[in-house]
Amino acid sequence: MRIAMRCGHATGKILKALLLAVVPIALVIPGGEVAISQTGTATVTQAPVFTAIDLNPNGFVESWALGTSDGEQVGFGCCPVGGDLLHALLWRGNAASAVDLTPPGFTNSQAYGTCGGQQVGFGAGPVTGNHSHALLWHGSAASAVNLHPRGLEGSEARATSCNEQVGRGFTAQSGDADHALLWRGSASSVADLFPGKRFGAIALGVSGGQQVGNVNGHALLWRGSSDSAVDLHPKGFEYSEASGNFGGQQVGWGSIRGHHHALLWRGSAGSVVDLNPLAFTTSEALGTCGGQQVGRGYGPATRNAIHALLWQGSADSVVDLHAFLPSGFTHSQALHIDAAGDVVGSASTTPGPPGTLGRWATWDSPLNSNSHAILWKRNLPEPGISREQNMRC
Repeated sequence: MRIAMRCGHATGKILKALLLAVVPIALVIPGGEVAISQTGTATVTQAPVFTAIDLNPNGFVESWALGTSDGEQVGFGCCPVGGDLLHALLWRGNAASAVDLTPPGFTNSQAYGTCGGQQVGFGAGPVTGNHSHALLWHGSAASAVNLHPRGLEGSEARATSCNEQVGRGFTAQSGDADHALLWRGSASSVADLFPGKRFGAIALGVSGGQQVGNVNGHALLWRGSSDSAVDLHPKGFEYSEASGNFGGQQVGWGSIRGHHHALLWRGSAGSVVDLNPLAFTTSEALGTCGGQQVGRGYGPATRNAIHALLWQGSADSVVDLHAFLPSGFTHSQALHIDAAGDVVGSASTTPGPPGTLGRWATWDSPLNSNSHAILWKRNLPEPGISREQNMRC
């Protein structure tokens, strides 16, 4: 399978895009965040909890931030020299700090996760026959380690917990079905978390020796081996996916009656909590740390504009992170949160055509044009976690 990674204008499924007119009423909740209810206009009763920092580097048309840890943020940008290729990027808190991680011999690359000075993602180019190969970096393009396992046509690394990396691989022999993969720092260390099955599988999160992802439409939790798999799929949902995990919590989303609902688990299908807020049509949880969850959603509460969201374990605790962005951004999404309570994602200044939240859409949807990587830097003390309690998410 060959890949041609390009700007996200045509590759993702696009969300509904209606301009924001009124923000729901704001209520102060424990920890100083602003929760949203159903009616009224926004008010802020204290200094902003977050400062939004635009990470889009000079020379890049668009960018997306997907992971954060230890003061680092990772993602990728589009079109650095007027072309249409993606380059993996590493930031340290501002746009000027951006480092292009694209290794020699690669023309495309993307970074998805970071931990302890280590970054993971994938890339393609002449040296790989233009097939995607999972990559591990230590802060520079020249440090890239190729994690691609033998016998597979392509591979991607999607998350890291410093000691472990997870993602997917695929082969032509299996009909391009995905294999959920676990590495421990090298190509030879790879383990297939769902072997011998002709189902699509992917691992999307890893923390504390546990991995989460999706197999054949069901959210799954592993503990380092294929025989440890726990099916998290909740009753009543048609489809589910686990996107992140930390400290015994797993987050993701499920499809019910044609709409996505952000979900939170604590190790079993029966523990599921539906995070979809009232007056939201659709939501997804994509990252978690220290009892907080981040993601995105839209509905009447946002006038059907897509907004980055933060929760503290329940639907009614939702915080609209879009409120902290400068004026002009019409859509936003939050993809990861770290131990300091900082959040990364992206925001767009241009609305797109109507659509729905898309499976695997972690960067280009709903932000189909003019997307900028965003860091929501926490100004006030993070209520649920400290660096001393948990160093990395």
